[in-house]
Amino acid sequence: MSVNSFITDLRDIRFVLHEQLGISEALSNIEQYEDFDREFFDSVIDAAHDICGEVLWPINAPGDQEGCHFDGEGTVTTPAGFKEAYNICSENGYCGLSSDEDYGGMGMPHVIGCAVSELFTSANPSFSMYVGLSHAAANLLAEFFREDLRSLMCTKMFSGEWCGTMCLTEPGAGTSVGDNRTKAVPSDKPGVYRLTGEKIFISGGDHDLTENIIHLVLARTPGAPNGTRGLSIFAVPKFFFDEDGRIGERNGIFVTGIEEKMGIHASSTCSLALGANQACEGFLIGEEFQGMRIMFHMMNQARLEVGIQGLAGASVAYNQALAYAKDRIQGSPVEAKMDPDAAPVTINQHPDVRRMLMWQKVHVETMRSFIFTVGLQIDQMEHIEDPVQRRELKGQVELMTPIIKSYCTDRGYESTVIGLQCFGGYGYTGEYCVEQVVRDTKIASIYEGTNGVQAMDLLGRKMAKAQGALFMTWMNSINADIERARVHEELAGDIAAIEKARDSLGASAMHLGGLGMQGEVRGAMLHASPFLDQFGNVVLAQQALIQARIALENLPDASGGDVAHLKGKILGCHFYCAHILPHSMALGKSIRGGDTSCLDEVLFS
Repeated sequence: MSVNSFITDLRDIRFVLHEQLGISEALSNIEQYEDFDREFFDSVIDAAHDICGEVLWPINAPGDQEGCHFDGEGTVTTPAGFKEAYNICSENGYCGLSSDEDYGGMGMPHVIGCAVSELFTSANPSFSMYVGLSHAAANLLAEFFREDLRSLMCTKMFSGEWCGTMCLTEPGAGTSVGDNRTKAVPSDKPGVYRLTGEKIFISGGDHDLTENIIHLVLARTPGAPNGTRGLSIFAVPKFFFDEDGRIGERNGIFVTGIEEKMGIHASSTCSLALGANQACEGFLIGEEFQGMRIMFHMMNQARLEVGIQGLAGASVAYNQALAYAKDRIQGSPVEAKMDPDAAPVTINQHPDVRRMLMWQKVHVETMRSFIFTVGLQIDQMEHIEDPVQRRELKGQVELMTPIIKSYCTDRGYESTVIGLQCFGGYGYTGEYCVEQVVRDTKIASIYEGTNGVQAMDLLGRKMAKAQGALFMTWMNSINADIERARVHEELAGDIAAIEKARDSLGASAMHLGGLGMQGEVRGAMLHASPFLDQFGNVVLAQQALIQARIALENLPDASGGDVAHLKGKILGCHFYCAHILPHSMALGKSIRGGDTSCLDEVLFS
């Protein structure tokens, strides 16, 4: 494949799904999936890949250059080709891929949804946001919305006829959602409230892709307590509709402007005014003051999707850098440095370029393994009958969600920067797509709760839950993976490194837990982000070890290109444990060192 074309690694996606996770067998005892086999799953992914290459990728760069258009009167239009592309995706069922068949969804497993989401986001991250957010909004309505409207609205959204948004952020509040001031007052219609206020940074806040948009809005009802516990959530349609879903009059929620952003230019990021020019009405979802509890249902799904954005950006940057490095001739071999007559070579022969490519490769492949594994756990969690196993799976998904969102977006962005570096000066120009990938990927560490917030959630909530039971369950899992790999002598050095990193992580957890018990909350939270990084570093080492073990088991029967792919897994594990995993030891030493100098009151005042 040539540079700037749509390049993905379907072989590795299939390796994770089938050889590593064995999804057909893992899901065979779930009635909903018992008739699905490997061939069927691959056909879904192949069809998505074709749409990505033929429809979404060709409008990615033009969409970035054109951006969205705001008419100044409350209406936004997307770049050329986006509406047609959206119609193709909705007609092929990708707006409700892993959603309930009772509401018109395709009923695919979440793990397949992860794979398709990676492809869509790789091909066109701005476009995929419209589909992903709408899917998450409809899933929330399917779980919590009033019965008389649930089927109509969810069917419209899963079919792609309507879209959805998540409206949390307000001016002056930002990440501090509890400071939101939007008001909701009961109307004379049962369950309907009148809303007034302002929301900002709303992805997909308006567009021309669908005839209607359902905004999920956090607001305060009269007498609501302060903070997040006083928030309720409402479904606010752009247009009113009748019992058959026919569109009626415009509701009083209007765009006041769109943001000019660093990246994702073709995703409309809007400021919205509610009830400013005319009455704005919304339906209460659940009961009053349940807003944050209900919204977290969508936010957690969105955080997994954002982690996939980090993976997708890293994957595109790596595949583009690899294709360029194989083709770009520059410089003589380092061993012939003093020979003026030495023939120049492609830059993939230079050791430093190979180091950068290997750094990208192992991060892409271990992040993919990590995210798909959690996707499979969600499928099993939702369908397993044993309450103990279900509770354990739910706990692991909860524990890993902030790590996926934060670690995968940080490493994903770092990988795009390294990918650009492989291009040298050309990467910094618009001649190659990698500069857009860098710009588009950076946002992932900021929205859906900044990565610092994710770290505080991990340390302050998830690690403390059930007296550390979630963390101990994960520790048991990595110990089991180490024992399964121990039979392979080739992995002995990697196992020794992972055991040391595991123990250092455990010591950091004990140290920070001790600070919390002593009331040293600021000192503990100072190290929340380093702790999440240490944890993520070890989790990806676990994934590298799993993949290397499976590769060693499959290698004797491999042939052709599969041999190189499997050997790449083994070498990738060696590289990760030798060059990347040691960072976890340094982080652990820093966390347990006790320095709190940046908290001194003499600073930053």
